[in-house]
Amino acid sequence: MTWQKVCPLDDIPMFGARVVDHGGDAIAVFRADGDTVFALRDACPHKGGPLSQGIVSGSGENARVTCPLHGWNIGLASGEACAPDEGCSHKFATRIESGEVWLDV
Repeated sequence: MTWQKVCPLDDIPMFGARVVDHGGDAIAVFRADGDTVFALRDACPHKGGPLSQGIVSGSGENARVTCPLHGWNIGLASGEACAPDEGCSHKFATRIESGEVWLDV
């Protein structure tokens, strides 16, 4: 694993996201209820919409983001589209350490 410090947790708005550039690939780091943090490739599996601009809802394993383009719901823990939609956005491991968000790139 190659861990990269992203930012302080407080820099990501609750139910919001921050985009991290990793070698030209945009990664959206989301903050859900309960200060849980998830990271997905910033592209909806449907038509590539910017997930970082979507609405985050739920908590824990049930947290999801709604794509701003066509309303697909993507599970933040898995990156999988919620039924009846199908597809997946690549997920990245995250951790919070001493109030800092880390991403496994």
